[in-house]
Amino acid sequence: MAESPFDESLTPAVRRVDTGLTPDDIPDIEELTGPPQTLEPEIQAVWSLQAAITAAILGGVAAVGFSMIEFGSPRIGGAVFTVGFLVGIVFAVLRYRIWTYQVREDSLYLHRGVLTQVTTVAPYVRIQHVDTRRSPTERVFGLSTTVVYTAGSRGADVSIPGLTPERAEDLQSRLKQLAIAAEGEDAV
Repeated sequence: MAESPFDESLTPAVRRVDTGLTPDDIPDIEELTGPPQTLEPEIQAVWSLQAAITAAILGGVAAVGFSMIEFGSPRIGGAVFTVGFLVGIVFAVLRYRIWTYQVREDSLYLHRGVLTQVTTVAPYVRIQHVDTRRSPTERVFGLSTTVVYTAGSRGADVSIPGLTPERAEDLQSRLKQLAIAAEGEDAV
């Protein structure tokens, strides 16, 4: 038998974390995965409201700035607001149409972006924890965001906005179960 080239004393001990779950508590992978999912349509209103606030600020700054110029007109601020607001609404609709996520067997997949489309793959074995949050605007529209924190430095967390609180909690629970199952499969 050949001798191992690795110093066995340097191998770190494997530490198991007791989650309180038995293998019977974790559902089959087929029960936890599914087809691509879209966001709730109300997220378009949230994004449009954010665009309106941004457009109002830019329009106000433009109105004040151009009114200080000798030949300027405060009407330019109104034009900046109108253009900014319309562009914001178009972006909100396009963003909604493109944004999807999918819970697959091995990873969470996200696809989003209007000008630059981004596909993110978050392997379950890299998931550290999952949160749900609700901003004041999201609460008004009955929405929630699920935030997935992964091990890594660049883009170590991903957010899935525009979910109902029930969907967000369900997704949080499913991702937790899949991460626990993946940890067991990946253990040394």
